[in-house]
Amino acid sequence: MPQLQLLRLDHGPALLEFERANRAYFAASVPDRGDDYFTRFDARHQALLAEQEAGVCFFHVVVDDDGGLLGRVNLVDAEGGSAELGYRIAERAAGRGLATASVLDLCTLAVTRYGLTELTARTTLDNAASRAVLARTGFRATGDTVLSGLPGLRFVRQLAR
Repeated sequence: MPQLQLLRLDHGPALLEFERANRAYFAASVPDRGDDYFTRFDARHQALLAEQEAGVCFFHVVVDDDGGLLGRVNLVDAEGGSAELGYRIAERAAGRGLATASVLDLCTLAVTRYGLTELTARTTLDNAASRAVLARTGFRATGDTVLSGLPGLRFVRQLAR
């Protein structure tokens, strides 16, 4: 059964492989990270861990029973009881409810572990799967936005203690 784990230093190699293996799949629905992301991955991974240590962001990986990475589900820019949700699920695990289950698990952690009261999210208009996950997990659309030059929607979910 897949589980969320807080991002650690030793997740680095598996996370890099996850991003490489799914790059084309992700780029079909979200803006590509660009070559620099992969070239400077180790430094970026260290920076993410520093942000997490500072309590600014909370990065999670979704791990299968064999320790393989199936996804990532993150809370960024945590401030004033709110944070922005972001997630990616591997192509090999898509369409099985993993994104929905992982987002729901992270909503629980957002309240119980991180003391948050609200989550926001954004997605491009052409990402129907992501919009469906947000709807199934209690987010509601609040307006338009732009993501890397593409039209999108903003979402919010109030969290109950």
